[in-house]
Amino acid sequence: MPLVRISLRKGKPAAHIAAIRDGVYQAMRETFNVPENDRFVLVHEHDETGFDYDPSYLGIERTDDLVFVQITANNSRTVEQKQALYRRLVDRLAESPGLRREDVFINLVEVAKENWSFGNGIAQYV
Repeated sequence: MPLVRISLRKGKPAAHIAAIRDGVYQAMRETFNVPENDRFVLVHEHDETGFDYDPSYLGIERTDDLVFVQITANNSRTVEQKQALYRRLVDRLAESPGLRREDVFINLVEVAKENWSFGNGIAQYV
């Protein structure tokens, strides 16, 4: 049920992007009880004019390797599960493709179950 949007600067090799997609999916499986095959990921690549961020907001030093990960999911997780997701996701992306922890920005958007239709014009979770 999560919908993942990943935004990063253009120019990374396909293997780098695949490692990010895989790492996010695995972190969700490990911490958010996401079922196998529940994988819906969109990757958005931006040039320098479409990619803006503060390089030191909250004392975190970011580079142009910054990756935004926005996850839209049901509003059914505890604060502890969310914190576990953030930690595990950063750990996985540090392992592969080797991102700096400071360069992983995560945003969780929570929605009610009736806000999903996976096809056929049906709200499958209602």
